[in-house]
Amino acid sequence: MLAADALVLYGDGIVLIRRENPPYQGFYALPGGFVEVGETVEEAVRREAREETGLDIVPIKLVGVYSKPDRDPRGHVVSISYLAWGRGELSAGSDARSAEIFALEELPPLAFDHALIVRDGLEKL
Repeated sequence: MLAADALVLYGDGIVLIRRENPPYQGFYALPGGFVEVGETVEEAVRREAREETGLDIVPIKLVGVYSKPDRDPRGHVVSISYLAWGRGELSAGSDARSAEIFALEELPPLAFDHALIVRDGLEKL
């Protein structure tokens, strides 16, 4: 399965969502989700960020491709992850209990391998 995730820079921090559904229900994660048939990865990351956070994002740099087979308990999910600027008004949407801004020095524990994606993304700034 193919997914797209976004490390969204917004205000004085980064945007995280609190997951509404399993796996990692209730944990914080980067906005993102599965790429739909007929959709590019770039379209998917923009769509997922808008659906989950209400923000329009501008991808500025590829963070990396994350393909460790056990990174997602639902199966082998490969994530293409982007560093992006967020624009608009932050509000929780589909699959998100909340959408919040966190200072980089105050990040909560993150779902999946999203702490690694954050670390890699910040190195690319």
